[in-house]
Amino acid sequence: MKIYNTMDRKKETFQPIHEGEVKMYVCGPTVYNYFHIGNARPFVVFDTLRRYLEFRGSKVDFVQNFTDVDDKIINKAREEGVTAPEISERYIEEYYKDAAALNVRKATVHPKVSETIDDIIQFVKDLEDKGYAYEVDGDVYYSTRKCRDYGKLSGQNIDDLEAGARIMVEEKKKDPLDFALWKARKEPDEIAWESPWGMGRPGWHIECSTMARKYLGDTIDIHAGGMDLMFPHHENEIAQSEAHNGVTFANYWMHNAYITIDNEKMSKSKGNFFTVRDIRKKYSGEVIRFFLLSGHYRSPINFSEELMEQSSHALGRMQNAKQNLTFLIEKGTGAMTEEERSTEEGFRLYRDKFIEAMDDDLNTADAIAAVFELITAINTASRNGCSREFAEKALADMTELTDVLGLLQQETEEGVDPAVQALVDERQEARKNKDYARADEIRDQLAAQGIILKDTPQGVQIVKE
Repeated sequence: MKIYNTMDRKKETFQPIHEGEVKMYVCGPTVYNYFHIGNARPFVVFDTLRRYLEFRGSKVDFVQNFTDVDDKIINKAREEGVTAPEISERYIEEYYKDAAALNVRKATVHPKVSETIDDIIQFVKDLEDKGYAYEVDGDVYYSTRKCRDYGKLSGQNIDDLEAGARIMVEEKKKDPLDFALWKARKEPDEIAWESPWGMGRPGWHIECSTMARKYLGDTIDIHAGGMDLMFPHHENEIAQSEAHNGVTFANYWMHNAYITIDNEKMSKSKGNFFTVRDIRKKYSGEVIRFFLLSGHYRSPINFSEELMEQSSHALGRMQNAKQNLTFLIEKGTGAMTEEERSTEEGFRLYRDKFIEAMDDDLNTADAIAAVFELITAINTASRNGCSREFAEKALADMTELTDVLGLLQQETEEGVDPAVQALVDERQEARKNKDYARADEIRDQLAAQGIILKDTPQGVQIVKE
């Protein structure tokens, strides 16, 4: 498998530290609101990577944090007149609801900043003892210039960064490039903890460094997130972690590209800002997931009504294929014929294409195309009916691949509407009585409602377009 390593700006053969085991850290949400479609992309993309690594036989230790200590959370708590933990716990629960709708599996560990404070304090103290950090009036800063290769991930030059750096009025750091590891409490209502530097709370960057080390070790295989985190967040994580641990922080860095809204950058000020919760009022979580996987993760993707409709239709084709096979399993009988066995063995071609695409830097777009080729082949082979065993094998072949993509995980049918079933029964009776005009009339009536009737050797199959 090849992965595009942001650190080296090229595709590299993925070789984990320990064969058959992958240690992977993905930056999680700051929990002060529902997450938006841009946040959803890394959640879905790297959940898919995890699924694929497991498909390939690896045990994946997958860590995704919750940032539950942050200025935005504190401000939201003030607005609502509640505590910061009340805000963060509320939106952690809401995260799980939206993530489940997207078929994003829970991480091996979801650490919270608030539950890692002692480890963070020790990490900052270690940096201070090593001469990489200094304290000023309860604030602790990282001395960026002591990191000789600072900027190596994002390709930034430290002298260029210095020219654009500014010190905020309330900051007392020695150098404009230095960043906060620990922040002294400024207001009485701010959430804070006792530390060697007085009451305060962690800076953002130190949190991920500490949690990655605590749960995965000094060096991890993959660190991933959105490209907006590359600088300064991931750059600062590297500086802290490598100064503290004395070894490479992560061997592979993966970053997904932005999402635009109708070809414009998503922003609150433009009013083109959509949460997954809002989008789910019209489209299922699986449609959203399909949309997010329909393009390569390193390419920008445009969110629009037209593309969501296309995703809905395409996912519908997958769902229909699954329903067709389920129908044939329920109604069919018998073992595979030799011809069916040969056909089913030929389906390995599409599995191989799927693996080739996923091995090429997680190319989900081409992987989805391979699944549709498989579906076409299955539909062709089963058009005039098939044995139950063939239908079972074909469904297993398709499900193996859609499971990797996290698709077709949810039941879509709640049974046939009684009114529809009554018309189907009336049509069957009309056909029996050779009243073909009435039978055709009912077929057309249902087709106008998006309901297609397929006459098969196993009986009438009802398919929704």
